[in-house]
Amino acid sequence: MGFLLVLAGFVLLFFSGDWLVKASVQIARYFKISTLVVGITVVAFGTSAPELIVSLNAVFDGVPDISIGNVIGSNIANIALVLGTVAIIMPIRVKKNSTVFFDWFIMMMASLLFFLLVQNQKLELYEGVIFVILICVYLFYSVYKSRRQMGKSGEIIQKPTMKISKAIGLLIIAAIGLYFGSELLVDGVVIVAKSFNVSERVIGISVVAFGTSVPELATSIMAAVKKETAISIGNIIGSNIFNILAILGITSILKPINISQVLISVDIWWMLGITVLLLLALLPLKRSVITRWEGVIFLSVYTLYMVLLFT
Repeated sequence: MGFLLVLAGFVLLFFSGDWLVKASVQIARYFKISTLVVGITVVAFGTSAPELIVSLNAVFDGVPDISIGNVIGSNIANIALVLGTVAIIMPIRVKKNSTVFFDWFIMMMASLLFFLLVQNQKLELYEGVIFVILICVYLFYSVYKSRRQMGKSGEIIQKPTMKISKAIGLLIIAAIGLYFGSELLVDGVVIVAKSFNVSERVIGISVVAFGTSVPELATSIMAAVKKETAISIGNIIGSNIFNILAILGITSILKPINISQVLISVDIWWMLGITVLLLLALLPLKRSVITRWEGVIFLSVYTLYMVLLFT
């Protein structure tokens, strides 16, 4: 029964996440937002929505390790699994004037701030408020800077291919699907964890994190195939920033989160290490290419982490 609930939750989250991204991109085009900003903000938030709903449900259902493990595991999977897979399919080239390095810096600072604030094994209301303020400042600055760059470069915004009413309707359906999909996933995961005597932390970091990272994987692969690398890598970095600042911020505001020591002493360090590994893959800064071999390294690191997690 637990496996069926998990499978149903995954399927509903996948399609709902896909619909949310499509609707969000169409709405963004009505407001003349550039491709890069769409990747860092709209698409990133859309693909992070499953993590938000799952984290909220997990905390209110009394399984906080699934909530925190989901965010940490998703950030690890987004870089090591998703970006690694995309790089193997097609090397990711980063434009010289791209804001990817600035966004990487923000992602690293958010990760370090998260690490420092949870040393007391709690994430409380005031810390959530700090996270939400920071994500709002980041979004405002990203849109402002991109609009300025767009004006200088003369970038042409694509016209929407969907009526605004249809896009809003799809957005609402996607939101409903995300809610019920997350309910099924969390309920199923708890049943499976108890039946196999596996900790909520392990399930949250592996199974739940993989399931909620499926939208990032699908979106980034499609973006890479279409040679829209700005969306591909922008989506990954943006999603990781959202996962920490927006998801944990909103969740801890609604209800303080208790965090197990093993997540702090082991898993967050893996997240920080893989974040640094991404910077190394982006060097040199003037001519950055994440090659297929680097993609293989990312996937190998993720595989090693999963093996150690379960052993």
